Amino acid sequence: MRKTDKPLVLVVDDEPAQRALLSYNLEAAGFRVATAGDGEEALLVMAEEAPDVILLDWMLPRLSGIEVCRQIKSRPDARDTAVIMVSARSEEGDRIRGLETGADDYIIKPYSINELLARVRANLRRVRPTQSGQVLEVADLRLDPEAHRVYRSGQELHLGPTEFRLLAALMEKHGRVWSREALLDRVWGRDIYVDTRTVDVHIGRLRKALGTHGGDDPIRTVRGAGYAMG
Repeated sequence: MRKTDKPLVLVVDDEPAQRALLSYNLEAAGFRVATAGDGEEALLVMAEEAPDVILLDWMLPRLSGIEVCRQIKSRPDARDTAVIMVSARSEEGDRIRGLETGADDYIIKPYSINELLARVRANLRRVRPTQSGQVLEVADLRLDPEAHRVYRSGQELHLGPTEFRLLAALMEKHGRVWSREALLDRVWGRDIYVDTRTVDVHIGRLRKALGTHGGDDPIRTVRGAGYAMG
C-alpha cells in the first residue's frame, strides 16, 4: 500500500506519553497518525488534515472531547469522519451522552491496544470503504478499487493512477469540500512537496476523463475553498 493510501487517524489526548503510545501502535498497524494535545488544537488539525478516524479523549483542556465531537459533527464536510470517544467514564449515562453527541463509538479506559485497533478498523470500513475493496457508486459513476476500474453509465473510463486516487477521495466523501491542501495530503502525501496548482491540473484531467462519453461535470469547484463531488 502506498503511504498516501494509508488511512489517517487523529489522536487527541492531553497526555504526551499516551499520544506517543497510541501513535506508535497505530503506525505499526499501518496507519498514518496526526496528534493534538487539547480540544482547540484538535479542531485546527481536523480542518487541516481531514482525518478518517479521530480517537478523542473526553477530558481535554480548553474544549472537552464532548464539545469537540459536537462541533465536528455539526460541520457538513466532517460528518462522515468517524469519532471514537475514549474515556474513563464507564457509567451508562456517560456512554449514552457521548454517542448522542455524535460519537460513532465509545471505548472505556483501560482498554487493550488490540481492541482499540479493531474498533478503528471497524469504523474505517464505513468512512474509507475502498480500503476494504468496497465498490463505490455515486450517481452514474462506479469505482472498483480492487479491479482499479471506473465506469460512467456502464461505460469504462481510463484514468491515470493520480486521477483514480483523486476520484476515490471525492467519491468516498461526496458532498464534502476538499481543500487543495487536503487533496495533496491524501493523494500525494504530506512529505512530498507538490504545488497546489498541481491539484488543479489533475482535476482538469479527471474532468476530461469523466466527460469522455458525455454527461454533466460531476465535480464542483467551490471558489476559495476547493473541490467537491455533489
